[in-house]
Amino acid sequence: MYEYALDDDRLHWTGLVNLEHSGTDRWQPWRLPADAGLDSMSPELASRARMASGACTRLVTDATVLDLTIDSSEDQDDPRPVDIVAGGSVIASVLPDTSGHVRADLPAGSKEVEIWWPQWGELTLGPIRTDAPVQATGWQPALRWVTYGSSITHCRSADSPTGTWPALVARARNWDLTSLGFGGQCHLDPVAIRTIRDRPADLISLCLGINIQGGGTFNARTLGPQVAGAIEHIREGHPHTPIAVITPIASPDREQQPGGAGLTLAQVREIVGEAAANVVERGDSDLHVVDGLSIIGAGDAHLMPDGLHPGPEGYRLMAERIGPVLEGIAGQTTGA
Repeated sequence: MYEYALDDDRLHWTGLVNLEHSGTDRWQPWRLPADAGLDSMSPELASRARMASGACTRLVTDATVLDLTIDSSEDQDDPRPVDIVAGGSVIASVLPDTSGHVRADLPAGSKEVEIWWPQWGELTLGPIRTDAPVQATGWQPALRWVTYGSSITHCRSADSPTGTWPALVARARNWDLTSLGFGGQCHLDPVAIRTIRDRPADLISLCLGINIQGGGTFNARTLGPQVAGAIEHIREGHPHTPIAVITPIASPDREQQPGGAGLTLAQVREIVGEAAANVVERGDSDLHVVDGLSIIGAGDAHLMPDGLHPGPEGYRLMAERIGPVLEGIAGQTTGA
């Protein structure tokens, strides 16, 4: 077998901010900067940042066997599979065995292989092994997309990593995805906003509000300025990049129920939309407001088993509805 360390130049990574060497042959994926001090200041956010939602490794090979090692530090009773894509199609969705081992059979001949890592669980990753040499991919994405949000973007309850709504949108359009969905942790943290500001992007989407309402992060006085300030901070690195601000999708039990700071979800949706609209009115013609209720509305409540998070069918519907909207905002016409 041929063995490749995860920082080998022949492996093309998308979706990660850092890949940190964490042992002799182990690597820690990070979706926020590894040196941001999150473990001491925001351990919950640090935990989510070490999860690989949206992360993908691409390579070209004639191999017929692919061998991976995944060490998961939590939720061993609720594991998520690795998806293997060859020639553009998902050919395997494989759960690691009890030792963290994953083996997948690949079709014969030269092909581009995509490894979509589990979207849930803190992971450390071992080397990639194949039974034939690996070459660098010549993959050219149509655009680079950064999306930020809560558990609804993190997509724990999706069937597999290619079943998250960001992955469905990106794969259908050949987009380079960076998914900054952090379950329970979308609070406009400065480290997240700085990461978006500094990340190369042709399109940015911000799904804002549900964690802020549930956690009482901001109140009626502070929420609007925080939303506007975050957009303006991102603009320092992306002065003309199209940005979509997506207000919260429906959550019937929370629409009229005040959260920790006294705001209902309906009020949060209104404030987020108005704050973004104010930035547009002050001259930001590349900023767009998307009503979350047009993506998942009250009539789609049956697709949210817990009344908050879409299930697999709900995430597919989100992708079907939001993909064309984002495509239009990006100025793309791919026919996807």
